[in-house]
Amino acid sequence: MSSHQNPVVDTVIVGGGQAGLALAYWLAKEGRDFLILDLNHRPGDAWRLRWDSLRLFTPAKYDGLPGSPFPGDRLAFPTKDQLADYLEDYVRRFDLPFVPGIRVDEINRDGEAFTIRAGNRTWHARNVVIATGGHRIPKRPPFAGELDPAILQLHSQDYKNPGQLREGPVLVVGLGNSGAEIALEVGHTHPTQLAGKPSAEMPLRHGRTAARFALPVVRFLGLYVLNLNTPIGRKAAPGFKSMAAPLIRTKSKDLVAAGVHLAPRLAGVSNGQPVLADGTRVKASNVIWCTGYHEDYSWVKLPVFDLHGEPRQTRGVADDVPGVYFIGQEFLFAAASATLPGVGKDARHLARRLTSERPPTVGRRREGETRLPMSR
Repeated sequence: MSSHQNPVVDTVIVGGGQAGLALAYWLAKEGRDFLILDLNHRPGDAWRLRWDSLRLFTPAKYDGLPGSPFPGDRLAFPTKDQLADYLEDYVRRFDLPFVPGIRVDEINRDGEAFTIRAGNRTWHARNVVIATGGHRIPKRPPFAGELDPAILQLHSQDYKNPGQLREGPVLVVGLGNSGAEIALEVGHTHPTQLAGKPSAEMPLRHGRTAARFALPVVRFLGLYVLNLNTPIGRKAAPGFKSMAAPLIRTKSKDLVAAGVHLAPRLAGVSNGQPVLADGTRVKASNVIWCTGYHEDYSWVKLPVFDLHGEPRQTRGVADDVPGVYFIGQEFLFAAASATLPGVGKDARHLARRLTSERPPTVGRRREGETRLPMSR
């Protein structure tokens, strides 16, 4: 094959979300030769394609990536589309080599380097950064397939707005932040039950006052106290991924006030209808699964995972295979590692480690295979 079909690059970043872009910024500052491979067709689509009314929980002053503060009111909570547009502009502004529409099928070791294959395309790289998490597979309980076919089922990944729903009652399954916010929205147009129990609720009202006084404290704790350098952070880390996040903006009392019925967890299906843990059979025309995702790393054909499928890494650097890096995972180093306020700090550290441990053998960053028009 030609070199165009099998490009050789110093570093390939798999995943062009906020974590991958933050790392790309620092690699570009170092003059590294790299590409960003992303599944989506536009930077920011991972946010752009989520439900229409979604807003961030963090204020704009904490949502910017390295080198580019988030525009506008610093105490406002951006919409998902505003964030998506910001990420797209970030790629333009810093001329980052973003290659869209690439689903990586395999990463294999090739001597001291790596082969990244996506369909009929292949890249060779000395370093590879996994910035995607795993391929995210919507999680549903095994009995979901037993529901009456007349019931419309949507995962939160596919939910956009109440206009998708059939007439009649809605059962939202999962009382995390997604479940609470979606239930509140559909409760305005449909009789709605929300099955589940929150892990906790933040004891303060979310909004501008919190953005000014309380959220700075939360951010400080998530970055500088709950991390792997502190005893309390090391103690918290093992259970952090399995612990559901507390309800932040929409609380139980907000749901009740809006007419959403809070129900026990969903236990199974009987005669095609959902059944709650207390034995109640729910009459529903729609079920929205707000039940999270599985992380699938089966496409990474490298010995970098433990028996539970978790990356074996130290602050983003793979323990066993030189040249493999991770960024954007839950509690990679700190409780905030997977969030917009946390990825910049991890990205700076990882870029320094990569630069010191893996000096480049190819030239400065080339013209990328796909570039967005430069912003003015």
